[in-house]
Amino acid sequence: MQNLPAHVAIIMDGNGRWAKKQNMPRAYGHKKGVEVLKDTVKSFIKYEITSLTVYAFSTENWKRPPKEVKYLMKLFSQTIAREAAELDEQGIKINIIGRRAKLNQQILKKIEKIEKLTEDNDKLILNIAFNYGGRAEIIDVIKKIKADKNLKTEEITQKLISKYLYNPTISDIEFLIRTGGDKRISNFLLWESAYAELYFTDKYWPEFDEKELKIALKSFAKRQRKFGALIEEADQ
Repeated sequence: MQNLPAHVAIIMDGNGRWAKKQNMPRAYGHKKGVEVLKDTVKSFIKYEITSLTVYAFSTENWKRPPKEVKYLMKLFSQTIAREAAELDEQGIKINIIGRRAKLNQQILKKIEKIEKLTEDNDKLILNIAFNYGGRAEIIDVIKKIKADKNLKTEEITQKLISKYLYNPTISDIEFLIRTGGDKRISNFLLWESAYAELYFTDKYWPEFDEKELKIALKSFAKRQRKFGALIEEADQ
């Protein structure tokens, strides 16, 4: 497959609704979603796409029922601990992006462990947005800039702002996929997705297999990215 994006972001939506269709609890859908993510990671390595960022838990998800929030925290904690060794063997670098202050010490230790273990890998960069919000990230950037007393107003540029993001090494998003039928980006990577191509599918995340991924990637391959320029100018 040609003309593939270097960096793809996915809003993995629809786990709960998929589970309901199976007459199963929402937790079953979230667990299935983790399995699908594992398969998706393998597909990305197969297609030699170098970066993937996924929306695992948003700053707004704290508003969900406490029982579900507790389960999601447990699922995330168990998953990054259980999968760390295999991800490392596959050459996958893990970055966890988002606000960490609200996370418990057990989760924080596991985050630090998996990031340290995989920091030198380069087969695929997997960024997991956990307790993440696009507006929250921008607010945190402003706070960091304000705290830097050595900065002058004229020094504040797009390049500088990028250095203050949760992980400055993350490249801009080229292709953003959302499953589950909703057609919005829901406060996800607002800065990084400024020129991302968008793709929406009615398939729930647990249904998003390699066949669906290929359909999405073929859609991207047909698009002509202009970045605000005229087509004839962009081609020069």
